Amino acid sequence: MTGQLATATVKMAFEGEGQRVAIADIQPLRLISEALKKTPKYAQIAASMHELGIIEPPVVARDQNQRGRYLLLDGHSRIEVLKDMGQTEVICLVSTDDEAFTYNKRVNRLAMVQEHRMILKAVERGVPEDRIARALNVDVASIVRKRKLLEGICPEVAEILKDKQIAIATFSELKKMLPLRQIEAAELMVAMNNYTISYAKSLLAATAAAELVDPSKPKRIRGLSEDQVALVERESVSLGREFKLAEKSYGTDHLDLVLTNGYLGKLLANARVVRYLAQHDSDILTEFQKLTESEAAAA
Repeated sequence: MTGQLATATVKMAFEGEGQRVAIADIQPLRLISEALKKTPKYAQIAASMHELGIIEPPVVARDQNQRGRYLLLDGHSRIEVLKDMGQTEVICLVSTDDEAFTYNKRVNRLAMVQEHRMILKAVERGVPEDRIARALNVDVASIVRKRKLLEGICPEVAEILKDKQIAIATFSELKKMLPLRQIEAAELMVAMNNYTISYAKSLLAATAAAELVDPSKPKRIRGLSEDQVALVERESVSLGREFKLAEKSYGTDHLDLVLTNGYLGKLLANARVVRYLAQHDSDILTEFQKLTESEAAAA
């Protein structure tokens, strides 16, 4: 290979420093309707900005057709709140590209355990709970519940569920179980990809009294008699054993299936084999074709 290697240059996504821009010089790319202003999300943004100021700067791009004007790429709700507050200027990030996508869509929602830890950290730093509540536009009782989220939850479960979107009520059901059962329940939630309160209640219903924090307290499951609850417990134990066995053999079974389908694919690629099966055993040919077609669809 001859010649010198070309030096690649990386284009910066934003200008080096934030720019103070007059709000009147910013052209929104979409309008904030009155209906949107009445949503809880908009109210939360407004409450946070009133309490803490603007944390994440809006993103703008320089208008190529009008000098001194900017196109608003991200932060339409924040700009609207600033207007309502009577502000005339805002510090913006200036993008070097005018692609108008919403950057926030690239950010995952904060998981409940992560939100709990953030609230704990804020409280430890001396931020009053009522101020946190005002910033998030919720009542103080909600902040207290989130602060106490992991009280009664074993560390292993907190680690398993740390990045999952889970309702507070789901944790309330888990707290009624002893640590080992909590871990089993959390692992089942992950395996089934189901973190709803309904599923948590069903796991609680299937938990034996000996695995509950308060075994003397009867479980009252709406619509189920004591005998039916006992049956659910027995079925859950059996299902748990079957699930563990299936989990252990899943990797080997899947590998066998992949190898088998690969072998069948090679067989059916041979015209002589297909012709023979079609003449002497069409049923087997049909099943072989179904297997390879389902594998191709899954891929």
